[in-house]
Amino acid sequence: MQLALTIEAPSRVSLNIPVMAAESLTDGELIRRVGLGDEHAFTALYHRYARPVFSLALRRIGDRGRAEDAVQETFASIWRSAKTYRPDRGPGAPWLYAVARNAIIDRGRARVEPVVEPADSPSGDVGPEERAEADWVAWRVHRAFEELPHHERTVLELAYWGGLSQSEVAEFVNAPLGTVKTRTRSGLARLADLLESELR
Repeated sequence: MQLALTIEAPSRVSLNIPVMAAESLTDGELIRRVGLGDEHAFTALYHRYARPVFSLALRRIGDRGRAEDAVQETFASIWRSAKTYRPDRGPGAPWLYAVARNAIIDRGRARVEPVVEPADSPSGDVGPEERAEADWVAWRVHRAFEELPHHERTVLELAYWGGLSQSEVAEFVNAPLGTVKTRTRSGLARLADLLESELR
């Protein structure tokens, strides 16, 4: 995969760290340095996450060109908004994933308009009652999901909404595979308990 990204010059001067030194920093440290206009930190972050973000975008969108656009949009957004990252609210990977998810959703909405109108056919849409029930279930799951600890919520989002395998999740959040499996199991168990308690 060959991706290239053009970024605007930083608005203020900062001391750039060498690329090799940037590679050894945590995601959060890199994001903070990007917020200060450090291009080497941005390059290190791009090399670390461009491929996983592309993989996630391709799975969600299903079109290589728009997935590449989503990667570009993700890193352009990171460059612009890195100064808003707060380490006390969590590690860098989930913050980066949230930026990527928004870019992927935006890119996924940009559908190519068909050249001709399709022929009329019976609607396969669900009726109002089924839609209301589905909305109610989705709301309950979303509400319960928000109560999960951040580290469990992140791996479940990547696996179930992002479509990543557990190995890819481990690579994305920079955690051992065993840790990801444990967080997934405990998150699903906690989610089941929360949903069950709502039905009582």
